[in-house]
Amino acid sequence: MVVKLREPTIPITEIEQSAFCRTDDELKAKTLEEEFSAGVRWQKLPVSYMRTSPEVLDQRIFDAKKKLGSRLVILGHHYQRDEVIKFADLRGDSFKLSQHAASQEDAEFIVFCGVHFMAETADVLSSPEQKVILPNLTAGCSMSDMAATDDVLDCWDDLQSTLADDGGIVPITYMNSTASIKELCGRNGGIVCTSTNARATFEWAFGQRQRVLFLPDQHLGRNTGLKLGIGLDEMIVWNPFKPLGGHTEEELRNARVILWQGHCSVHTRFTVAQIEQARAANPAVNVVVHPECTMEVVQAADSNGSTEYIIRTVTEAPAGSAWAVGTEISLVNRLAAENPDKTVFCLDSVVCPCSTMYRIHPAYLSWVLDGLNEGVVVNRITVPEETAEYARVALDRMLSLA
Repeated sequence: MVVKLREPTIPITEIEQSAFCRTDDELKAKTLEEEFSAGVRWQKLPVSYMRTSPEVLDQRIFDAKKKLGSRLVILGHHYQRDEVIKFADLRGDSFKLSQHAASQEDAEFIVFCGVHFMAETADVLSSPEQKVILPNLTAGCSMSDMAATDDVLDCWDDLQSTLADDGGIVPITYMNSTASIKELCGRNGGIVCTSTNARATFEWAFGQRQRVLFLPDQHLGRNTGLKLGIGLDEMIVWNPFKPLGGHTEEELRNARVILWQGHCSVHTRFTVAQIEQARAANPAVNVVVHPECTMEVVQAADSNGSTEYIIRTVTEAPAGSAWAVGTEISLVNRLAAENPDKTVFCLDSVVCPCSTMYRIHPAYLSWVLDGLNEGVVVNRITVPEETAEYARVALDRMLSLA
């Protein structure tokens, strides 16, 4: 058993999450020089890009993209700001975009407007000749950062020594994790999941072993377990800063689901009180939230599901309906703009975009595209082949369930 007792550390990406919060619903881009005043880490750029207005950047990006033609594909995650998403050849969640990247055989360059783990997955699934680029290297993910590789390896060693002769355990990692965590799952009979297919991966895992280790989002894991009829008394949270995750060997043996102590900084902002306020203002309102929200919020909502589910639900809803949405504000604002026949608003009155997604400023996109036109590749994301091999195993297992 690995004996570990140390002071808990908070990923800097988590500390930075509130940097762009504001009380109005306007999230228009400023020059990057102005946005540097936010208390977060930024990748440095040439001064000329930092001082260029968003309007001028628009034209430069358009011209650079046109010049690159079919050599380039730009992928935009749903949580990207509008000033960036409008240049995307495809919008989607992280896995949908990575699948698309893998299908673009003619594209030499894949510019992923998202966060680091997404670009890693795109590199794993694309061909070796393709180059995956992340416009801003400081665009990480606090949830992913909460599952440090060494901590997860220590956890896995402890669980193996404790449970190997008692029904075993299957590791499942959410897509929002590093390639090294996906590799661990691939090496050890595990699988990757998305918020769309989490239930299917749980069912698959329980067909292999008696228990599941779910990484890194405890809330998605707990909400999925409950949907399968697993009781709260059968699910425990692994604290990486305590020996055996803070549990006895007996508690580990009695558990069916072991949840990593991680969460989404955006989705845990939503509360039951916000839902109650929305219903008090309009009793006919429909509340839909993401399953990364806490159990209490998911249970209080009318429905819950992945980003793609939320988009589909609101888009297909009848005209005149009202929707209170518990997910990232850039997506909610876009849904409201694209569904003018409905009332669509965010549950949280304080506007807090995902602070890492928000760091993909148009200046970074302009910079990387200009470089490509000059024959210079910057911010390429590459996953070592051995890591990629086993990460691909875990991803392929997920795909086989479809």
